[in-house]
Amino acid sequence: MSHSSFRNAAVTLLLMMSLGAQAAPFGKATERSKQKAAAEAERAGVQQKLSALKKDISKTESAKDDAADTLAESEQAISDANRSLRDLQQEQGDTNVKLQMLSAEHDKLAATVAHQKQQLAKLLRDQYVAGNEDRIKLLLSGDNPNRINRDLQMMAYVSQAQARLLDALRANLKAVEVNQDEAQNAKDELEEIAQEQLQQKSKLEQEKARRAALLTTLSKKLLAQRKEAGNLERDEQRMTGLVDKLNKLIAEQAIAAAAEKKRQEQLAAAKAAAKAKAEADARALAKARAAEAERQRLAKANNNTKSGTIKPATPNPADAIDADEPKVAVRPGAGTSSGAAGTAGQGAATASGAAGAGAAASVEDTPPAKAADIALAPAAPAGAFASLKGQLRAPVAGKVAAKFGSKRGDGPSWKGVFIRAGEGADVHAIAGGRVVFADWLRGFGNLIIVDHGGQYMSIYGNNQSLLKRAGDIVKAGDPIASAGNSGGNEESGLYFELRHQGAAFDPAGWVKF
Repeated sequence: MSHSSFRNAAVTLLLMMSLGAQAAPFGKATERSKQKAAAEAERAGVQQKLSALKKDISKTESAKDDAADTLAESEQAISDANRSLRDLQQEQGDTNVKLQMLSAEHDKLAATVAHQKQQLAKLLRDQYVAGNEDRIKLLLSGDNPNRINRDLQMMAYVSQAQARLLDALRANLKAVEVNQDEAQNAKDELEEIAQEQLQQKSKLEQEKARRAALLTTLSKKLLAQRKEAGNLERDEQRMTGLVDKLNKLIAEQAIAAAAEKKRQEQLAAAKAAAKAKAEADARALAKARAAEAERQRLAKANNNTKSGTIKPATPNPADAIDADEPKVAVRPGAGTSSGAAGTAGQGAATASGAAGAGAAASVEDTPPAKAADIALAPAAPAGAFASLKGQLRAPVAGKVAAKFGSKRGDGPSWKGVFIRAGEGADVHAIAGGRVVFADWLRGFGNLIIVDHGGQYMSIYGNNQSLLKRAGDIVKAGDPIASAGNSGGNEESGLYFELRHQGAAFDPAGWVKF
C-alpha cells in the first residue's frame, strides 16, 4: 500500500473519531447580548433610585411653561444615541482584535492537527510494514523467544505512540471546534454591532433634526427665560437640592457597602475557621485511631506472652473490610473507659465541627446587599481628592467665559464656571471617582456628576452627550461627556462646578484652566 493510502486511512480514522462531535448551533444568542442584558438589568435598579430622587426634587415645579423642558426628550435621545455609538465603536474594535487572535489560533491548531495526521499515518504505515501481527499469534508461533519479546515490545511502543497521538488529536480537534464556535460568536457579535450602529445613527439624525426644529420655534422664549432672575435662582436651588439628596444617598450606600464588605470578610473568616477546625479534627481522629490500633496490638502481644505461646497475628476480616476505621476493643475496666473516652472525643469533635459550620451558615444566611444599594458608594478614599488641590487639569479645552462669583445679569452669581468649547468636544473627569448622576436636569441639560470621596463632587452640565452611566467608576482624564448646549443654553460649551459637603466653591484654586 502506498504512503498516500495510509495517510487516507489515518484521515478516515480521524473522521470516525469526530463523528460524535456535534457542531454548536448558530443563530443562538451571542455572549455579548447576554452580558448586555445582565448589565441593563443591574443598572435598572440604580436608575430607578435616581429617577425617584430627581422626581422628588422637581415635584413642586411645573414643566408646562419651561421651554427648555420641551427639548428634554430630544436632548436625552441625542445623548443616548451618541453614547451608544461610542460604546459600539469600542466594542467593534475589541471584537475585531478578538477575531484576529482567534484566526491566528485557528491557523496554529490547523498546522498542529496536520502534523499529527502525518505522524499517525507514518505509524500506521510502519505497523503495516512490520506485518501487524497479532500478539497471540506471535506468542504461539514457536519463533525465537528473543525475537518474540523484541517484537512484542515494539508493538507496545507503537500502541502507546498511537494512543498518545489519538489523545492529542482528540484534544486539538475539540480545541478547533471551540475556536470555530468562538469565532462564529465574534462574527455574530460584529453583525449585531453593525445593525445597532445603523439604528443609532438613524435615531441620532432624526433627533438632531427634531431638536433643530424645536429650537427654531422656541428660540425667543428660551432667550427670555434664560434672563429671568427667578429661573436662575430656581436652577441653583434645584442643583443644591440634587447634590444634598445625592450626598445622603451616597452616605446610606457607603454604610451598606461597608456592611456588605464586613459580611464578606466574616463569611470568608468563618469558612476558613470551619475548614481549619475540620482539618484539626480529622488529624486528631486519625491520631486517636492510630493510638487505639497500637494499644490493641500491644494488648494482643501481652496476652500471647502471658499464655506462654506466641501466636502469629491473624488478620481480622472486619479490619479488612474497614481498614481505615479500626474497631475499638471493648474490655473490662480501663479498656472500656478508654473506648468510651475515644467515642466521647469523637462526639465532641463532631459537635465542635457542627458549631463551626453553624457559625458559617449564620453569616451565609445574611442576605447580600443588592447592586443598586451600593452602586453609588464612594470609589475613592476620603482625602484623596483634597490632596490634588492645584494639580487638576481643566475638564475641557476652551476659554473660560464666566467665572465663579461673577454676576449673571440681574440674577444670582455664578456658582461655577462656563467654558466655551466646540460642540462634541470631549469632557474629561478631573479626578478619579464614581459617577453618581447622569441624566437630563432642567437648567443644566444633560448633566453628569462625579463623586470623588470625602463629600467632594465635580459637576458637568449643558453636555451634548453623556458617555458614562450612574455607577460607573472613572479615572482622571477619562472622557465622560461631550460638550454642547443642552438645557436651553445659547452657547456651546461646558458648565462646571466643584462642591464640598453640598456647597459650591471656586474651582480656580484647584483646576489649571
